[in-house]
Amino acid sequence: MLYRYRAGIPWRDLPERCGDWKNTHRRFSRWAKKGVWPRRFEPLATDADNEYAIIDSTIVRAHQHRAGAPKKDDDYAIGRSKGGLSTKIHALVDALGNPLSFFLTPGQTHDLAGADALLPQMAADLLIADKAFDADERGIRVLASAGKAAVIPPRKHRRPGRNFDRDLYKPRHLVENFFCKLKQCRAIPPATTKPPEIPSPLSTSPPLPSGSIDDTPQCSSKNPPRSRRPPRR
Repeated sequence: MLYRYRAGIPWRDLPERCGDWKNTHRRFSRWAKKGVWPRRFEPLATDADNEYAIIDSTIVRAHQHRAGAPKKDDDYAIGRSKGGLSTKIHALVDALGNPLSFFLTPGQTHDLAGADALLPQMAADLLIADKAFDADERGIRVLASAGKAAVIPPRKHRRPGRNFDRDLYKPRHLVENFFCKLKQCRAIPPATTKPPEIPSPLSTSPPLPSGSIDDTPQCSSKNPPRSRRPPRR
């Protein structure tokens, strides 16, 4: 299963040494529906560095193979954003950049939806986030009521202004580094089939997009790419 996600190949293209692809896919789907994957990842999140936590989100585009399957229900976290059909992955990481929890929403959903789901379970006393989380009712006041602090740069239109610690804000790149590592798995960007089950906000399991193909455009011999003309002087 891990090989298939790292290589980003369709299930039926699994090497023979990995066993029958149908049984592998069937086992993967059953584990997702029964909650086996969250139970495997939750113990890893217990040994976290809770000096501070970082929250952010990233978008993965949904391939046509993922969006065109029969819809049994609407809980697939597929939405329409500026780039087309997409899914947004909200993640909360610890002070070492290791994931603590995930939450999936349609691509057009605001980042604060991930804050509503992930902040109540945050164990750290300090949250680092970007300007998208500069909201009083759904961000700063929620943390303050729980006795926690936030390092969030203010928006330009905020009145009155608010100061933030720029030195403490520097480690925010750790969550971006985590998203870069996550997207090195070819089965995630772009996700091509609907996940068997959307992980709950309390789950520490990664998103479960299935199947991926190489989305690099291929040029056929009949229609070679046209060469650009040099600019006129």
